[in-house]
Amino acid sequence: MRSNHVLSSLCYFSILFAPLLLPIIVLLIATDEVKVHAKKALWTHLIPCLSVVIGLAISAAVGFGVQDIATFGIGLFLTYAAFILTGVYYFFWNIVKGVRVLNSPSIAK
Repeated sequence: MRSNHVLSSLCYFSILFAPLLLPIIVLLIATDEVKVHAKKALWTHLIPCLSVVIGLAISAAVGFGVQDIATFGIGLFLTYAAFILTGVYYFFWNIVKGVRVLNSPSIAK
């Protein structure tokens, strides 16, 4: 049971060394208890990436319709600011969640 805690915790801590790779591998080979945490960790690793892709797509769409370069620059600045805030939030969230899972008495939380 303790190895399940460590593997579940590693899925969250993988934000430091293999953000998408480790949760995907764990999803393929682990037990159901650990897969729950692997799915959560995978989504929290993907959300910042998806936010920048969506933000840049919206900024590009708006930029093609705007003639003022300053407006386009402000849009890009807001996109990157949102990406940085989202990335920092989920980085620390993954670290906290990894510690909580590692210290929890039961795996299903």
